[in-house]
Order: sequence, then C-alpha cells, then structure tokens
Amino acid sequence: MQTEVAVATTASPSQGSGRIFGIIFGLILLVGAGYAGLHLVDDLSIVRSHSAAPFILLGVALLIALGFEFVNGFHDTANAVATVIYTHSMPAGLAVIWSGAFNFLGVLTSSGAVAFTVVSLLPVELILQVGSQAGFAMVFALLLAAILWNLGTWYFGLPNSSSHTLIGSIIGVGLANQLTAVKSGTSGVDWNAAIGVFKGLVFSPIAGFIFAGLLMLILKAVVRIPELYRAPEGNKPPPWPIRALLVLTCTGVSFSHGSNDGQKGMGLIMLILIGTVPTAYALNGAVSGGQVKTFHQVSVEVQQVLTTYDHGATFTGDPRDVVTSAVQQHKLLPDTAPALSELIAKIDQQVGSRTSLRAVPQEQMGNVRNDIYLANAAIPLVLSQPGLTSDQTKVLTTWRGLGATATQFIPPWVKVAVALALGLGTMVGWKRIVVTVGEKIGKEHLTYAQGASAELIAMGLIQAADMYHLPVSTTHVLTSGVAGTMAANGSGLQWSTVRNLLMAWVLTLPASILLAGVLFVVLKHLF
Repeated sequence: MQTEVAVATTASPSQGSGRIFGIIFGLILLVGAGYAGLHLVDDLSIVRSHSAAPFILLGVALLIALGFEFVNGFHDTANAVATVIYTHSMPAGLAVIWSGAFNFLGVLTSSGAVAFTVVSLLPVELILQVGSQAGFAMVFALLLAAILWNLGTWYFGLPNSSSHTLIGSIIGVGLANQLTAVKSGTSGVDWNAAIGVFKGLVFSPIAGFIFAGLLMLILKAVVRIPELYRAPEGNKPPPWPIRALLVLTCTGVSFSHGSNDGQKGMGLIMLILIGTVPTAYALNGAVSGGQVKTFHQVSVEVQQVLTTYDHGATFTGDPRDVVTSAVQQHKLLPDTAPALSELIAKIDQQVGSRTSLRAVPQEQMGNVRNDIYLANAAIPLVLSQPGLTSDQTKVLTTWRGLGATATQFIPPWVKVAVALALGLGTMVGWKRIVVTVGEKIGKEHLTYAQGASAELIAMGLIQAADMYHLPVSTTHVLTSGVAGTMAANGSGLQWSTVRNLLMAWVLTLPASILLAGVLFVVLKHLF
C-alpha cells in the first residue's frame, strides 16, 4: 500500500505550505463571514420586533443549515478534489482552496432553480406556514436528519449522497405530516414531482458509469501516452500536460458542484429566513416598479382566462382554502377557477399599485408571498386542462414566471455563506473520501486517465442536470464514473467497497425518511 502512505503524506503538505494555505483560507473565511454577517444585519435592520426570540431562532436555524452544508463538504466537495490530491497534481491545501473558489463561483452564478425544485417537494401547507410550530419542526427535522446520516457515512469513509439524504428527509417529513394529521386533510409528498427528481438521482450514476467507461476506452484507443495510464508513484507529480488536465477537470467538477449541490442548502436557508423574519425576506425587494406594472397587467389577463373555467360562477368565502384544497388533491375542482381568480385579484390589489415590492407594507409581506406561492402552485392545474389556446397558455405561464421572480430569490450573502461552509467542510473531512475514491473502488489504484475521465463525465452530467433544474449527486456520479473506468480498463472492482457503497446508497433513502419522520413528530410536539 505504498501509494496509500504517499497520499497520507502528501495530503498534508509541508508544514510551511500548510500554514500558508491555512492562513489564506482563514482570511477568505473571515472576509466572507464578515460580508455575510454585515448584509444579514442590514437586512434585519427593517424588522420591528419587541422580542429577541425570532432572532435567536434564526441564529440557531442558520447554524444548523450551514452545518448541513459543512457536512456536505465532507462528501461531495471532497470528491471534486479527490483526483488532484491523490495523483499529487496539487497539494491538498491548495487543492481545497482552489476547489472552494470555483465552488463559490458555481454557487454565485447559480439561478436557484434547483433549490426551489427541492423545496417544492415539501407539503404545501408546511411551506405556507413555515413560520409556525410545524414549519420550524419541518426545517429542523430535515436538517438534523441529513446531518446525522451524512456524519455516519463519512465516519466509515463512504461517499454518500447529500442529495439523496436531503430528499429522503423531505419525503420523511411529508409522510409524517400526512400520517399525524389525517383528519385535517393535509398533503404529504408530491409524488409526481418526487418521481421527476428520482429520475435524475437514479439515472445520473448509471450514465456516469457507462459514459466514463466509454471515454476511457476512447482515450486508450486515441491517446498513446503511457504515463496517462499509470497510477501515481510516490510523491511524484504527473507530467505537466496530465497535471493541467487533472486540474482542469477538478475545476469543472468544483464549479458544477457549486452550481447544483450548493443550491440545496440555499433553498432551506430561504425557508428559515422567510419563516423567522418574513418582513425582510418574504418578497424580492429587487422587483422594480416596471416589473410590478407588468405583473398588474398580466394579473388582469389571467383573470380573463380563468373565466373560461368558472362558467360565470361568482365566488364567496376565502379563496385560499379552496385553492389550497385543489393543490393538495392535485386536481382542478369545480370552484377552483373562480377561487383562483379571486385570489389573484387580491394579490393584484396588494401589489399592483406599488412602486416596487419593497413598498408592500411589512405586515402584509408574509401573506402576499403565501398567496403568490399558492397561486403559482395552482396554475399548473389549469394549464393541464384541454382547450387552452397558445395565448392563454402564454398568459398563465408569464404570471407564474413573474410570481417566481417575486418569491424565489436568494440574496448574495446566502450564496457566500453556503460556499464558505462547503469549503470549510472539505478542509476538515477530505482525506477519508479521497482514499476511498483513489484506492478502494478498483483492485488497482486510480490512474491519471481514469481520474480525468470520471471527472469530465461528472462535470458534463451535472451541468446537464442544471439545465433541467434537477438535483443530482456529485458523489454518485463521480464514484460510479471511477467504477466505470475501472471496469473499462479491466482493473476489476473491489466488491467489498462497491457493496458498501451500494448499501449506503440503498439505505440512504429509507434511513433518512425514518430519521426525518421521527424527528418531525418529536419536534412538532416540542415546539
């Protein structure tokens, strides 16, 4: 196991270099934390509260949410630096800082669409009441279950998927919410949305295995450089072209990881901010007067479209209850269209004449956000009906887009905080995962070509998932890619490790479902 000893040695660069990298990362951490803290304080300056309780709860929830991203760094971000550290292409300290920088850029340039795809799996009434006792129980149960399972698998050196863990936790909360409140008709898991997410999570590692193996075979047939197909020797770095290739693939995977995986924690942090301090975060204050005017015009057009389905009926009562019931049952009920029209009219009355969304009175912001979210969830029920013209479809889709802009936003400081938590987690926990990826998947140690092939495919698949707003697991895609290159190279697989990886992947969903469900029930009673 000469190479394994070399990994342990070179993974900790010389004491002087390690100190320099530590100082650099410490400075980055201080600057980033200062930036996030100052902007958070500035955002909270408009909040009027006579009690310190919301701020204490906010602080605790943010620490736990960033703790989830910190633990995520043990797994997914560590996979991004595994090949460059294992092959001695970069010293460990520099590799982690390099990866963290491109993770940060990936997070910063992300749209947030993946974050809200994950959040949309939650029961609608819990999202609408995220500031209630049940809402806080939901957020804490999700985060604690994900952290506990991730820590357990990291301890045993298993590259587990934080994406699977989080989505399993969401399902657990949804099922527990449904089972503990049957009489109130609450909704559970949106299985249609969950199946779409599952497709990305299930097929991406299969694609990683196949495409990485094919790329390895193509490389062997086309590129005749013997050094490319050798395992690292001692502490010696590879020739500079190979080194450049490995650094490039590490950079691409790090950026892609930030643009996809980093979003999952951001969505939960936004739920926390909306639940604890809705006056600051319920609506996107950056939506300007021109956009508000457009919103008003489209709202009038949507009400005209909905008359197609209300059959001239007049609506009386609270439209929120009727629309919520339709969303929970996933079907358009007889009184849904007039209720939805009434709800959109109420939203327009509160928003349409404002100079910007920041001008909405603070005491109304939480309700306006919930109304927009609810209407956005109900419009697809209308879009699924036959007989809509292309113009009517365009009007409804435009309103949904404007509503998403108003409610689905992520402040830059949240992205900075998530990127820092990911980087710090990688600094602390990278070694176990690096050794597993480099030495314990195949019977032979990882070669330069295998590392580059696996990372190129991982980078491409994650970027493709971003285009379709689907969460995927960097861990699953990369480790299955490594396994694919081992199979294509005839290196053989260490079935004990593969069996442990498969067990971790298979057990993650039921374990996180059970953990989150139990925690939700317990915390619901505690809150």
